[in-house]
Amino acid sequence: MLKVGLLGAGRIAGVHATAITSHPQSELVAVSDFYPEAAEKLAAQYGAVARSTDEIIADPAIDAVLIATSTDTHSDLMEAATRAGKAVLCEKPVDLSLERARACQNVVDATGRPVMIGFNRRFDTNFGALKAALAGGEIGKAELLSITSFDPAPPPVAYIKVSGGIFRDMMIHDFDMANFIMGSAPVSISATASSIVDPDIGAAGDFDTAIVTLRYAGGELAVIKNSRRAVYGYDQRVELLGSEGLLQAQNMLENTVVKSGTGGVTGAKPTYFFLERYMQAYKAEWSAFVAAITEGAALPVTLADGVLALAMAEAATKSAKTGQPVLLSDI
Repeated sequence: MLKVGLLGAGRIAGVHATAITSHPQSELVAVSDFYPEAAEKLAAQYGAVARSTDEIIADPAIDAVLIATSTDTHSDLMEAATRAGKAVLCEKPVDLSLERARACQNVVDATGRPVMIGFNRRFDTNFGALKAALAGGEIGKAELLSITSFDPAPPPVAYIKVSGGIFRDMMIHDFDMANFIMGSAPVSISATASSIVDPDIGAAGDFDTAIVTLRYAGGELAVIKNSRRAVYGYDQRVELLGSEGLLQAQNMLENTVVKSGTGGVTGAKPTYFFLERYMQAYKAEWSAFVAAITEGAALPVTLADGVLALAMAEAATKSAKTGQPVLLSDI
């Protein structure tokens, strides 16, 4: 039984608490948060106890920690936890600073402890099936990847101001998905972005609408589209054109009922937000982490994957500001 400490007690921590307590080989024993009352509430809900972060990290009876705190604390907590001998699953991104993330990777590598970054979309059954079909040669050689990721509504501007920007906060999932599907990093990144959904987002120095093009060493291309607003729901699609066919992973819908009549054919909207869309992926992510720690299986997502995605976000940010393509090797 893997004894787990959960660092953070916000919305995403609640998702992880459900995954931890649903798994037959893991036990949530302690929760911490900057706001002690939030930790106490979440801990009570799942039969754990509220403790300080330092107490959780220092406790030798706790085998692993799941870091679901604010991004600016991730690197410090990963270093402290691995130095204390613990395995770590950390929410994305690794850090707001690429330099700090790379320094964290050096520290963690020296400890030899396993660290997995929470790119949960790799564990979505639809995206996994698309990747498996490509690996099985079903569409030949990958040539053009298209990733669509639209949120139903923008977050509060107060969150935007501390998020690190759309490329680090939102599109970083899609950078990792592109790496996952294509099996390699791109050589160059071109980005264009606007603030057209909410002028306050632009005033805060960020974008709410963005398109990025990735170019690979063999000439393959990938296009990523992000928007903070899609009034019809949470739009999450992947399309991959290959030399011998096309693969598509469509949206998850609220239901599968389709109405056909004289006025046309209509169906349900996509599920509204990530909690509905990706809950099973979060559980599968946690299962993969537990298997890696208890059975010695390979980590399916590494700290190096997280640092790579952050480097791509850095390149996209630079490209959007300069209007020029950026070589990933220059970042």
